[in-house]
Amino acid sequence: MANNGIESKKIKINGWQAHYLKAGSGPPVVLIHGGASDARDWTGTMNALGGRYSFYALDLLGYGESERNESGYYLADFTEFLAGFIDTLKLDKPALAGHSLGGRFCIEVAIKQPQKVSKLVLIDTTGFGNLSALGNFLQLFFWVWRKIKRQKQPFPTFLTKPGEKFYRNYNREELQGLKIPTLLVWKSRDLYLPVGIARRAVKKIPGAKLAVVKGTGHAPHKGDTETFNKILSDFLDGG
Repeated sequence: MANNGIESKKIKINGWQAHYLKAGSGPPVVLIHGGASDARDWTGTMNALGGRYSFYALDLLGYGESERNESGYYLADFTEFLAGFIDTLKLDKPALAGHSLGGRFCIEVAIKQPQKVSKLVLIDTTGFGNLSALGNFLQLFFWVWRKIKRQKQPFPTFLTKPGEKFYRNYNREELQGLKIPTLLVWKSRDLYLPVGIARRAVKKIPGAKLAVVKGTGHAPHKGDTETFNKILSDFLDGG
């Protein structure tokens, strides 16, 4: 049991060993971390808003305390893992909130199994445009730095099938097929994925909204938790 009522739980999902954090009561909200993080990213939101919503922060495959197969995982495995999590816990049409790479898996579930999702919150999410040149440099820098320091990489090995690309952007038709109420939350100066990407994407998703958080960064839910929590709760409450 973690502080402030946040529980640490283990569960089997489609044969995979999974870990997640649970807190609060009310309508269900599933929180998905980014590509170099884990479920602990969301504790600030869970602590602040747990009196209004039931939060489920999942460690994706290969992250945190979920199982990590050293041979790696295909991208489709993460989408199946997320969908299986919703099914295994019998969550009734939760809202999905995903950051960066985690947001991409939320999009995949929303496109392929929209009946599982009530609302979609995408935070500085991949799939809408290419990484900036600086973003590519920073990713390589941190990867090399961890190698030099002999630190374990925070992410598993990503496998791709023939013809599949790790980085891909959704086309207009795919985005127009997102009929679920959708909110994009973005930092005004994201060094990895410039906010212009979000401004273009929001025009392609029916009825979607964009909330821009001032400042430099890639994770408003961590660096601007109070602001993010207000944006999130307003949207979940019906905004």
